[in-house]
Amino acid sequence: MVQGTTSDAGKSTVVAGLCRVLARAGTRVVPFKPQNMALNSAVTADGGEIGRAQALQALAAGLAPHTDMNPVLLKPSSDTGAQIIIHGQARLDLDARAYHAYKPEAMKAVLASHARLTQAYDVVVVEGAGSPAEINLRDRDIANMGFAERVDCPVVLVADIDRGGVFAHLVGTLDCLSDSERARVTGFIINRFRGDISLLQPGLDWLEARTGKPVFGVLPYLHGLHLDAEDAIIGAQSAKHGAPDALLRVIVPVLPRISNHTDFDALRAHPQVDLRFIGPGMSVPPADLVILPGSKSVRADLAFLRANGWEPALLRHLRYGGKVIGICGGMQMLGRQIHDPAGHEGPAGSSDGFGWLDYETTLAPHKQLRRVAGRLAGADAAVTGYEIHMGVSTGAGLERPALWLGEGEGEGEGEGEGEGDGASRPDGARSEDGQLLATYVHGLFDEPAACQALLRWAGLEGARGVDLAALREASIERLADSLASDLDLGAMFAPLRR
Repeated sequence: MVQGTTSDAGKSTVVAGLCRVLARAGTRVVPFKPQNMALNSAVTADGGEIGRAQALQALAAGLAPHTDMNPVLLKPSSDTGAQIIIHGQARLDLDARAYHAYKPEAMKAVLASHARLTQAYDVVVVEGAGSPAEINLRDRDIANMGFAERVDCPVVLVADIDRGGVFAHLVGTLDCLSDSERARVTGFIINRFRGDISLLQPGLDWLEARTGKPVFGVLPYLHGLHLDAEDAIIGAQSAKHGAPDALLRVIVPVLPRISNHTDFDALRAHPQVDLRFIGPGMSVPPADLVILPGSKSVRADLAFLRANGWEPALLRHLRYGGKVIGICGGMQMLGRQIHDPAGHEGPAGSSDGFGWLDYETTLAPHKQLRRVAGRLAGADAAVTGYEIHMGVSTGAGLERPALWLGEGEGEGEGEGEGEGDGASRPDGARSEDGQLLATYVHGLFDEPAACQALLRWAGLEGARGVDLAALREASIERLADSLASDLDLGAMFAPLRR
């Protein structure tokens, strides 16, 4: 099990790299995260929903994502409440205190999934959540040491040296653990190091002498990796601003409950695109394309946009010929109204949308989870992606769809305006003036042909596509090469051979 001294210490990345290292060696390896909290999620082959990082780790292991890889997923809907997803399906909404009481039930799902994986695979590489030093959460813990103790799992502790204070993080984390938990830690990985490692060696020697535990290795700071992020946004985008070859500016508002911002990974990697995330209090700059992203609380995030001046800014943007795309929750915002009669995402009620496309949306209790494939309407460009939404949209505006889709990869091959094999179904909407496009499909830019066509529509002459899948695969290989070179894998994997 890989645990971290902090959130974003590199647990997800290390697990992905270890999965690829083991898969290269012919080991049947599978990733596992008992409990995840994230608004970036993926749809699995068995029709459920798991954290995006576990889908990436599955890819690294050469597997299709499955709900057993992340049996408990928490999707925050407020600062104190979350939707609880068990084995890929939304079960209930709880506040933090109620979820703490529910954890024994959640642990049953965790142990059932873990048992199935241990029977089917040689090695299960487990990722912790947050930090095991959160002693206020030790009671009923299912995410870190509580799980490791229950299944008798050795633990490797990862710390991020780029944050500073790495030795304090490691020693302090050990000090917060119980005797049995401390004994379970077999050693350390120091992540994101840059500089002369000889200058670090005295600290490594001190750490090993102080704790009696080995440092399995020091991983370098790997710049330019194209790997799906769990939740963090701002730090990952800053290097893209002002890209020298950028010809098209795209902006995305950072909503309080933004979901699936991995939709923009292809644009982030595109050399012709200047992608900017605009946070609270920031002015809305001129742009060629504005994308309204997904949201876990659409009505609340729509109110946030209005409070931060986005409505007049968007009207000005459209008046000057700019383009707008709404994805999932962003699509719902572009319609006339959003109804939540049962209060699935907050207080029950209705909100006026921007009203620029003629449909309205009602939030329903059943979440729609689909892996889809198809084509952009009016363009010979393939699209693959997934749907995760509770809204059902109806209205005349949907008669001019944005995409034609079928469920599952390789389906939905209708051409042009839907004149195909009859199996296609429409998705989303387009405005008659060609400035607005709305869709429920996440991953809209992931296929190179679709990325190229959409950027051309947005005004980029000579637009090229980006093969995000190839970039991701190259990044996983580069990561695995680093782990194989910079970690003492023989010592780290020694407990597995006992």
